[in-house]
Amino acid sequence: MLKKLTLVASLALLAACSTVPITGRRQLSLVSDTEINTLAAQQYREVIAKGPLSTNSQYVSMTRRVGQRVQSAVESYFRQQNASDQLAGYQWEFNVIQDDKQQNAWCMPGGKVAVYTGILPITQDETGLAVVMAHEIAHAVAKHGSERMSQGLLQQAGGQALSAALSTNAPGTQQLALQAFGVGSQLGLLKYGRNQESEADHLGLIFMAMAGYNPDGAVAFWQRMDSKGGASPPEFLSTHPSNGTRIADIQRELPEARKYYKPR
Repeated sequence: MLKKLTLVASLALLAACSTVPITGRRQLSLVSDTEINTLAAQQYREVIAKGPLSTNSQYVSMTRRVGQRVQSAVESYFRQQNASDQLAGYQWEFNVIQDDKQQNAWCMPGGKVAVYTGILPITQDETGLAVVMAHEIAHAVAKHGSERMSQGLLQQAGGQALSAALSTNAPGTQQLALQAFGVGSQLGLLKYGRNQESEADHLGLIFMAMAGYNPDGAVAFWQRMDSKGGASPPEFLSTHPSNGTRIADIQRELPEARKYYKPR
């Protein structure tokens, strides 16, 4: 009986799989796009409301210009693959949060993007910003948030129905959402997170190239990040690959990305 239940559970999990675009990796997907996009929109509104949003018109206009170009590239890619339905429900937003200490950016499912002012001195220009934004948008279109939340809900909810866990909108579920969307971190998902980060680097290179930004700029950006130095945990205790690993991986993937690059 136990073997039969295990087989049924395994088949159910296998059926709840989707495929990441470009890389073709199979991933766990127990949360529907409608559920994840709705939850993301709610969380995004709360984060943006706390802000504070930047009033620097140059930062805001540059962020939205780069974001819209990457958005167009993503939509073009999915259209070429006859897969535009995978972006159904996307309502893109690009905002800049005033926080000079946060060298970060993220994109929630549904195209909800936030860039912190602290990362802009490192991005330096539109190409550098495109590296960051294309990477974060890649997380969203690769459904990494859904994948991470599916994994977290599976561990957290146990025998409880996943839909019930989502519908309660309990604080624990909200925190899990923030972690799944890249706004937080979770030690239990470290290895998983690093794989997704590398995958987002790969997809991001292609999306920024399609948007008309030179993908070679990704190496320069991560070299600037690396030159900042400072204390950092060993790679096996980090949710991100080390800068050295990331640069080496990007250099290996550049020939593929360059095929998509058409300067504007």
